[in-house]
Amino acid sequence: MKSAAIILVLLASVTCVFTQEEPNAVEELLVETLVSPESCLVRSAMGDTLQIHYTGKLMDGKVIDTSVTRDPLFVELGKKTVIPGLEQSLIGVCEGQKIKATIPSHLAYGKRGYPPTIPGDAVLEFEVEVLAVAQQTRWQRMVNEVFPLVCLALVPTLLGLVGLYLYKKASAPSSQGRKKTKDKKSKKK
Repeated sequence: MKSAAIILVLLASVTCVFTQEEPNAVEELLVETLVSPESCLVRSAMGDTLQIHYTGKLMDGKVIDTSVTRDPLFVELGKKTVIPGLEQSLIGVCEGQKIKATIPSHLAYGKRGYPPTIPGDAVLEFEVEVLAVAQQTRWQRMVNEVFPLVCLALVPTLLGLVGLYLYKKASAPSSQGRKKTKDKKSKKK
């Protein structure tokens, strides 16, 4: 009985060791404000365009990409032009704000990574400086929100009209079909 209990305890401890996560594993997006502007008149929201400088690193400190030596990056929130974790960290920021975002792999490049620079299941850290926030105009909002809905309504309507046209064409008696039949009969005689 004692040996069975000891085996169970050993089995449980081995199972716990194998199921523990990596020490650097991050499950949720963590956003830390490094610099806050004195006043924040406009906070970014979906559809807004941000001009940013960023530096992306692996958790060991190796830089994977930076815009500091290039022109700033323009990011339109909601267009998925950057990894999901970075886009999420840019919602609610102000012009002049600097943030540090620790992005879990499932909100970055996932299990596959981005070889050879980013290994699979890599947690990334981005330091971002928000240079400008341009709010979405009414026209942009209409294009981004209303236009797709109008297109969704137009597609079934157009398909219905094409179907109706084809149905009418197929069910209408064809004058050419009758003429050909008469010509074939006259040739047989």
